[in-house]
Amino acid sequence: MPSLHGEALEVWGDPIDHSRSPALHAAAYAALGLPWSYGRRQVTVASFDRELAELDPTFRGLSLTYPLKGLAHAAARTRDTAAELTGAVNTLLVGLDGGPSGFNTDVGGMTRDLREHGIEQLDRARIVGAGATATSALVALADLGARRIEVVARRPHAVAPMQELGDRLGVTVVPLPMDADAHTPAPVTVAALPGDAAVSAATADALAAAGGDLYDVVYGTWPTPLAHAWQQAGGRAISGLGMLLHQAVLQVRLFCTGDAAEPLPDEAAVLSAMRAALG
Repeated sequence: MPSLHGEALEVWGDPIDHSRSPALHAAAYAALGLPWSYGRRQVTVASFDRELAELDPTFRGLSLTYPLKGLAHAAARTRDTAAELTGAVNTLLVGLDGGPSGFNTDVGGMTRDLREHGIEQLDRARIVGAGATATSALVALADLGARRIEVVARRPHAVAPMQELGDRLGVTVVPLPMDADAHTPAPVTVAALPGDAAVSAATADALAAAGGDLYDVVYGTWPTPLAHAWQQAGGRAISGLGMLLHQAVLQVRLFCTGDAAEPLPDEAAVLSAMRAALG
């Protein structure tokens, strides 16, 4: 990995005002004693290439959120395995002599958080949604051992790319309609829908009735309709706040060393500071 340079970092997306990444990263760099800045910038699909090309040498890296992960994947000169599998990059190292390098820390963040909640080994699972985050969830669940994953989507034909990815991972991906009356039991259901996606009460109740844990990547508005249905059914509903935290830890590792597998100095203290920043 070529040496990194620059002390400026940002999170990009559209919209971006809701992002909690600046607070997380500021806490991490304060704990590490690094005088880096981490801001936010509203960047659209149309403006992404221009904004990236105009970054000055003070920039070290970027965090990417909706709807820029596919564009960041295309812009990266090199990518990690998770990014290659999912076609999504949420972390760009731009302070490199060889050009941008892309990573997907959503996969590792989800895996780490699921394990923190005691979900460590699976043979099957369910995903609700078929977008970029759902694809990251598929890889994370496969990493935990799942070999059969049902994907519930409004447009079951949209699950085809996930089925192809499942074939590469040795996972059978079964598409199901969102309005199914009943679902087979699964130890965990990962909800990977956008925060503003409407879920009918009947759909939420049918999913909750299948049992197991709910892991909902949404964290801004809690409980979500799905989380409420799970709680009403006596199940456990877990928000995506922990995923946000753990994927950010991996981003901080990347921004510091270029290696997501390299722990930070006194990482326990850094993690504690970041967790406190979430409130």
